[in-house]
Amino acid sequence: MSDARVATVLAYHARSKHARDRYAAGPGTLDWDAQPKAFRDWSGATQLALPRGITVAEITWSGLAAPREPLPFNTQNIGSLLRLCVGLTAWKEYAGSRWSLRAHPSSGNLHPTETWLISAGGADIEDGLYHYQNLDHALERRAWQSDTRSTGVWLGFSSIHWREAWKYGERAFRYCQLDMGHVLAAVSYAAALHGWQPRLLATDSALLAHSLGTDRADDFVGVESEEAEVIVALHGTENAFPMDWKNWAGKPSLLDAKPLYQWPVIEEVAAATRGTPPATSPVSAHPIAAEVCSDDIHAAQVILKRRSAQAFDGQSVMPQAVFKRILAGLLPGGSPVWNMWTCAPRVHPVLLVHRVEGVVPGVYALPRSESAHTLLQTAFRETFAWERMDAELPLYQLIAARAGKTARTLSCHQDIAMQGAITFMMVAEFAAPIAAAPAAYRHLHWEAGMLGHIITLEAEAAGWRGTGIGCFFDDAVHEVLGIKNDMFQVIYHYAVGMALDDPRISTLPAYE
Repeated sequence: MSDARVATVLAYHARSKHARDRYAAGPGTLDWDAQPKAFRDWSGATQLALPRGITVAEITWSGLAAPREPLPFNTQNIGSLLRLCVGLTAWKEYAGSRWSLRAHPSSGNLHPTETWLISAGGADIEDGLYHYQNLDHALERRAWQSDTRSTGVWLGFSSIHWREAWKYGERAFRYCQLDMGHVLAAVSYAAALHGWQPRLLATDSALLAHSLGTDRADDFVGVESEEAEVIVALHGTENAFPMDWKNWAGKPSLLDAKPLYQWPVIEEVAAATRGTPPATSPVSAHPIAAEVCSDDIHAAQVILKRRSAQAFDGQSVMPQAVFKRILAGLLPGGSPVWNMWTCAPRVHPVLLVHRVEGVVPGVYALPRSESAHTLLQTAFRETFAWERMDAELPLYQLIAARAGKTARTLSCHQDIAMQGAITFMMVAEFAAPIAAAPAAYRHLHWEAGMLGHIITLEAEAAGWRGTGIGCFFDDAVHEVLGIKNDMFQVIYHYAVGMALDDPRISTLPAYE
């Protein structure tokens, strides 16, 4: 069974690759007027409106990591947390079209991740399982009364694959998992501001689905199903959380009344990758004295004004201090994210540097562990120099060259990949982790999404902007780097630059 699951994962990854002469299977046409609804609600479930204020609005970005007393677990602070990690941040409007933005980016702004809250005597919220309704910033009580004896507050997450598959076809499962990584990173930042220490629970997929109710097949008849992903403990003295709910309410809303395509391979790889998150592993933090570039900006402001860039100016040069700050955040100990994700690093950025002060344009590698440095050097081209470029950062120049056109070509010919200051290519340790546990396929994408989220927030804090690039030619990247097998695989691209805003698009408040 394990060998069959590994084979399923590897086959899915291979067939969902984009290549220069063909793209992964996807819809032949898109009807934008029939796009799946952006929000799911549960009709028949009691709704609890949450306060919309941000209780940690005065904490500066430079003070983000400072120790602080945990705030009480109540509706005010839980509402504040949810706004800063999964809530709406703005509405955009252009030519009669209107769409929302959230605190975390998403492939195509499609947002497949659904958020759940479990309360068991740990807050001033009646015990039960609640669905977070982003549109109204409210909780919908889905279940209540459990025999599980526990006290605490937990966040659960599930994915609706169809939200991404509608646009991206078979590659959509990858994007759902990258989105999940962004969400987990967003939770880490928001929790740190409230003085909370989120813990990723190593919960079996079946128990997770049972607790969140995503295994209740009768409830999802005629509507899109949800795939349980993970539970994060915000508060509580026990790892146990309520599972066997006695009372259930609500019917999930239909998102797409007339789906034109089906992609059964997505459900196949979802089944093959169910499992538990990786075990924690002691990782040494990198002591780096990188300067914060914006002294007075508030952390909540950074989070709420974060946007995914649609275009870069193609000429701005990134200050070296900003560059170092971004890279420092990607290393163990450099961000609140790594207080929750305490696993050995398995995803390592390769940088195509275009315009950074004092840094020669070229291809660079940032191994996030000593062992990865050795493995990458073995797997990459023998002709790469591997010249150490910084006394504090494990940054190595592989080759000096102007790589803008290469970045654009590798990123499905998208100009944005060459117009920024840096293009990141997230290269994952691949074959060995998946052979050990097929669920690692999800977790590698989560880790890549976390790296992307750190990049986008650090860039935003310094007045720059990031954007995820899910479309790239997988094996063409491997060819450039000299990767010849599945020991490493590229799983995400991310670009940073000085954004060009479209003045025709209006920005409206997230919540009136």
